[in-house]
Amino acid sequence: MTQFKKPHVVIVDDDEEVQNQISTFFEARSFKVSKFSDGETTLEAWVEDGNSWDVVVSDLHLPRMAGAEFTDNIHKLDPELPVIFIANPNSAETAAEMIGRGAYDFLVNPIYFPQLLISVERAMKLKTLKGDITSLREVVKTSTRSPNGIIGRSPNFLAALEIAKRVAPSNANILVTGESGTGKEVFARYIHRESPRAKGPFIAINCSAIPGALLESELFGHAKGSFTGAIEKKVGLFEEAQDGTLFLDEIGDLSPSLQAKLLRVLQEKKIRRVGENQHREINARIISATHKDLAVEIANDNFREDLFYRLSVIPLVIPPLRDRVEDIMPLAECFLKRFSLENGSPARYFSKDAVKYCLSNPWRGNVRELENAVERAVILSTKPEVCVGDFGPSLLEFISDSVSRVEKEASDEASETASGSGLNRGGGHKFDLVFDGHLPTLQDVTQKYIEFAVTFNGGAKDRTARDLGIDRKTLYKRLQV
Repeated sequence: MTQFKKPHVVIVDDDEEVQNQISTFFEARSFKVSKFSDGETTLEAWVEDGNSWDVVVSDLHLPRMAGAEFTDNIHKLDPELPVIFIANPNSAETAAEMIGRGAYDFLVNPIYFPQLLISVERAMKLKTLKGDITSLREVVKTSTRSPNGIIGRSPNFLAALEIAKRVAPSNANILVTGESGTGKEVFARYIHRESPRAKGPFIAINCSAIPGALLESELFGHAKGSFTGAIEKKVGLFEEAQDGTLFLDEIGDLSPSLQAKLLRVLQEKKIRRVGENQHREINARIISATHKDLAVEIANDNFREDLFYRLSVIPLVIPPLRDRVEDIMPLAECFLKRFSLENGSPARYFSKDAVKYCLSNPWRGNVRELENAVERAVILSTKPEVCVGDFGPSLLEFISDSVSRVEKEASDEASETASGSGLNRGGGHKFDLVFDGHLPTLQDVTQKYIEFAVTFNGGAKDRTARDLGIDRKTLYKRLQV
């Protein structure tokens, strides 16, 4: 559980007895207290520790520095730091003038401690509120440095953004490609906002998250009673996106049958609900996205080439975060401010080592991983400075370690299996053929070698397919012979 810092009250008074009275009162209420005897010492101490101060409670008449001078100097260092003066009854008018100079409040001696506590708590709330407003303004300012709140200044990122801006006014289908977490949907929404369809709906669906039969119903809709469970008619997403944009994420995972139907929709601009004969005209712009290399998918007969050309009238490639290092810290700082506000965290800035960590991390999960890492660091941080230790191990490191552990176990198991059959993955193994007086055909040799490779890899078919340089579908077909 995150532990937040104690509220920090600074007491400035040359009377040691008064110092101790106020200090004892606040320490008994779980405040952190710092004590100083004059204004000059207080100002010097602020340079070292001022970021943790919440409220200053000061005597109006300080040695070598009047209240007005002290107020001006402390607010030069920290304009938002509340100062509460304690004045003698005959100095109340002067204390009131200090409020005009920026002091938060004043109390008259003798100190009524419940009133002092209320004044301190209110000052802290006001300071927090002002800080939140400042942070929120900075978040808005940061997020608007690039058009429509997209943060980025690296040349390759700005080049992709320029393409998006230029094609937005058109009706052309756009294929957005890039690694997972690079912000493909962010670009799709930006294109929608910059297009003449901005007043229409933006509908997004992840094609890999819904089974094929249900996905067809989601996209095209269905008639009442068209299948078990269809108790009423359903309007599909193509119709819901009328006069707007339909974003098809992970388009590379569409089944062959849905690929054929989508191709027809793109050609004819008409759809037919499941269980109906009536065709309905649609007017939705299609933006699709995938992290897969569709050229490879086409070569492996997993994706239709004609659909690819229909979808990618305008190809848009989003660079990975490791290729846009200039954008890492602006993004991280924006996330820091946002999550600090959302979680009530004291985290306000990154340490030098934390900045080095952010800039040197490969961020295989791209912007999404960076965002999650900063959120975790903000939640774990107990002070204004976010340190490297606050980031903790990344989720990808955890997954990588788990995968490595599983692969090692599988490798050990395969080695045991191989050693029992005369094979050893570490080396010194043979691929033997037994002749019965006739030379085997090339097909027989190929078949036996594939079976040998599967056994060699301990039954790991994906690894075997990679080792043999064939796709998984081909391997599975050969194993079924």
